[in-house]
Amino acid sequence: MFFVVTDKNVNFALHFCCWEMREDDWNFNDMFLENKANRSKQKGWIEVICGSMFSGKTEELLRRVKRARFARQKIELFKPAIDTRYAEEAVVSHDEQAMCSTAVNHSSEILLYVNMETVEVVAIDEVQFFDEGIVEVCARLAEAGIRVIAAGLDMDYQGKPFRAMPQLMSVAEYVSKMHAICVHCGDLANFSHRLNAQQQQVLIGEQESYEPLCRHCFNLIIKNKQENENF
Repeated sequence: MFFVVTDKNVNFALHFCCWEMREDDWNFNDMFLENKANRSKQKGWIEVICGSMFSGKTEELLRRVKRARFARQKIELFKPAIDTRYAEEAVVSHDEQAMCSTAVNHSSEILLYVNMETVEVVAIDEVQFFDEGIVEVCARLAEAGIRVIAAGLDMDYQGKPFRAMPQLMSVAEYVSKMHAICVHCGDLANFSHRLNAQQQQVLIGEQESYEPLCRHCFNLIIKNKQENENF
């Protein structure tokens, strides 16, 4: 497309250069993560939504599920049975958004509930609580042409990688890093600081047990705790 200016009338003539664009050259559908209905052309993939406590991971997972549901796609939503903070059989975010789900104790149970021929989207919340087999489960679903959306903590309360999350993130096609707000300084937070003295890696809790902190504030608190223990 270009403009031509004539000296006599100072008029603008708009000229269009038209061409036939093949589907292989550009496809607006490639801008989005939503799966296509035609399994023969579209392969499955894995999306991981990670971040600290109170960063909006579950809200983002539910947002993507709602978009798929609006498009009338067949969806299965799962959560670990250990997480009963808000409901036993529903995925509930901190701001009380909720959606019915299937609670399972082991990652292998997910494959028992999913019809590989009809299901288009599988969403898994609090994926860090599952066993190491969750990586293989997600891979099998994606290989079957299913869009997999998994949300969970990438680090535990000590700031260390959480169970199978590093492996799952490494094999995922898309990884979204969510951030909370540091309750001490207001910067972006990506650490989940535990407020009690319990030391097991898995401890289900909310604001009474955790607070989001930035790297600086988190390291400062850990340093102060270590110094106090030495006295």
